[in-house]
Amino acid sequence: MHPLLLFIAGFLLLVLGAEWLIRGAARLAALLGLSPLIIGLTIVAFGTSTPEFAIGTISALRNQTDLAFGNIVGSNICNIFLILGLSATVTPLFVAQKIIRLDVPIMIGFSIMMGIMAVDGVVSHVDGGILLCCAVLYTFFTIKKSRPDTLFVQKEYEEEFGRGKKTDVSIQMIYIVLGLLSLLIGSYWLVKGTTFIATSLGVGELVIGLTIVAIGTTLPELITAMVAAIRGHRDVAVGSIIGSNIINIIGVLGLSSLLAPFGIKVRSFALHFDVPFMIVAAVACLPIFFTGFKIARFEGLLFLAYYSSYLTFLIRKTSEHEGMIYFNIMSLILIFPVMVITLIVLLFRALHHKK
Repeated sequence: MHPLLLFIAGFLLLVLGAEWLIRGAARLAALLGLSPLIIGLTIVAFGTSTPEFAIGTISALRNQTDLAFGNIVGSNICNIFLILGLSATVTPLFVAQKIIRLDVPIMIGFSIMMGIMAVDGVVSHVDGGILLCCAVLYTFFTIKKSRPDTLFVQKEYEEEFGRGKKTDVSIQMIYIVLGLLSLLIGSYWLVKGTTFIATSLGVGELVIGLTIVAIGTTLPELITAMVAAIRGHRDVAVGSIIGSNIINIIGVLGLSSLLAPFGIKVRSFALHFDVPFMIVAAVACLPIFFTGFKIARFEGLLFLAYYSSYLTFLIRKTSEHEGMIYFNIMSLILIFPVMVITLIVLLFRALHHKK
């Protein structure tokens, strides 16, 4: 099969596989009597990150660490600025769930922790072990803290994922198996196709991972968040995004760094630009933490503008022209300060509104 067709087929299989796996696992858990809230916060959070898990695993085993690292960082940036931005633009997101507001500073903390681990240019096997331990602790913490949440939140998750519907368990098992197989085959094809595209166009695997692959692997989060937002299940929309970002760092990066022969290598450009951008994206969610109830439409549009600026920078970075160095300097001088100032304004606005 032609490498370009491999890329497209792999892309489609990842989306379908994630959807089958999430729905099959969620309905099976409901049939077994698990709370819809627990299903949403654990199974769906891990499920929407399965494309990242698949890409990270295959890339690590093939020692294509640029693709693995770029996919994780790019997915986290895409989740906040693109998907959360689109969801908030469709309808303002009111957050009632306490665990989400608590997860925001946890996400920021893990993002900074990831940056610290990458300072020496590699996320080592030891770092991976620490991250996976954090994943286990985080899962137990989420389950424990979700129990006293409000009846309103419980109802939202029950409407979205349903309680045990009278559906044959074997059917859900088939969905799960099909989803896993689609993810494995799709990720393998996508990685092979990506390697060909990067080589033929002279574009680095890191940039491909930060853009095309990142957007592709975040489609499950996009579908989950957009449908939930349209239905009015805003906690589900925000929870799937925040939870997925945390799992990407402690789960996907942890597993990938353990599987890669020499850990996940981190290029200088990614360390000095993409990782800080990912941390800024996490900090951009602080208004949720302080107000606890709303992401306005104009904030969603602001997130989309930030993502457009980020993509523009990456596209210009890959092009060869004389003014590239000046564009890089102006981007670093203008983009980050403007984002920081805007976030400070939003923070003061949130605190004032809370009072």
